[in-house]
Amino acid sequence: MGKVKKVHNAPIEDISSLGAMKGLALGLQHVFTLFASTVLVPILTGLDIGVALIMSGIGTLIFHFITQSKVPAYLGSSFSFIAPVILAGELYGLEYARGGIIVAGFIYIIFALLISIYGSEKILKYFPPIVTGPIIIVISMTLAPNAINMASQDWLLSMLTLVTIIAISVFGKGFLRIVPVIIGLGAGYLLASILGRVDYSPIAQAAWFGIPNFSLPKFNLGATMIVAPIALTTVVEHIGDVLAMSGVVKKDLAKDPGLTRTLIGDGVATSVSALFGGPANTTYSQNTGVVALTKVWDPKVMRIAAVITILIGLIPKLNAFTSTIPKPVIGGAVIVLFGMIASIGARTLVDNRVDFSKSRNMIIIAVILVFGLGGATIPIKLSFVEIKLVGMALAAIVGIILNIILPFEVDDEEESLMEEA
Repeated sequence: MGKVKKVHNAPIEDISSLGAMKGLALGLQHVFTLFASTVLVPILTGLDIGVALIMSGIGTLIFHFITQSKVPAYLGSSFSFIAPVILAGELYGLEYARGGIIVAGFIYIIFALLISIYGSEKILKYFPPIVTGPIIIVISMTLAPNAINMASQDWLLSMLTLVTIIAISVFGKGFLRIVPVIIGLGAGYLLASILGRVDYSPIAQAAWFGIPNFSLPKFNLGATMIVAPIALTTVVEHIGDVLAMSGVVKKDLAKDPGLTRTLIGDGVATSVSALFGGPANTTYSQNTGVVALTKVWDPKVMRIAAVITILIGLIPKLNAFTSTIPKPVIGGAVIVLFGMIASIGARTLVDNRVDFSKSRNMIIIAVILVFGLGGATIPIKLSFVEIKLVGMALAAIVGIILNIILPFEVDDEEESLMEEA
């Protein structure tokens, strides 16, 4: 391998030339980015944090194996399943809720098989740039309140972190330029430590080694019908994430390795996680933001992050250390990372020359954004189960329907009338 030339201009598709320590640093950058969200899901649902960390790492490795190591994605705990898992846990017990998650993973696989039979082209024709661009923006903006909620707890810490990340990204040289997040988090953590805003007691109390509480699931039709149907909406989210990542790395990942493989990878990772006591997994947008910001496209970085996360789950002291990072510091980092995803959505519209003078295009974009960002919820009752279409999934479905039913001829007729006038 030759030397990497001008890291700040060219993407890095192979980190081998950077050396082991720099590769480790790149992996740690992703770990710090994903940690807060990954542990928040088990905290809210009552699942074991250590198991969630380990299974997110294992799930990511499974995903990379199934997708032939071609997709630079990390799989962390899914927020979409929080409400149904809590409900099913209260009614039947968490072990039965996890049984529902396993079934949800199989729904992913069923969708993957349908794509394999009928071809991804027939699926992707419902996701043209006029639909995917706004959906990608919605993915980012629905996460934005989480970033602001964390950042607003201490603006000094969050803004120092944010400014450091921006400064390193713009003015940094060489390797520094591709690790802005880890440097920003370090700067925020250092200031928090100086100001006495870091609680080190969890580190002192934690053991050096420990096995988390792995547990097997149980199955119950009622719990399954509460949890599993959520996969019908998260499959749409998955496709949006894959298309967003395609925009980042400038490769058609929906064709190679293909949506069949990515859906199977996500589904198997989710089922395996729940099998041993973890939450559902999903591709993480904030890590996609890191890839976009740093231009490090090599999927090996995600596998390094996965191994580190597994170790953190097995070493309570490391787990405790990462948990001491103040939320405002993480909030400052994810402000820019979530924003990067929105930028990718905007670039999708620009690169594909979407014509904003067309009424049809404006309507589709407008409706997707309002449904996605407005907090709309549409309940659908199927027999004795109710599925709620919320946020991005709802916006995607509405956008797809509008793209199908709105005729292209409408805009052509308008142009003819304007010319005659």
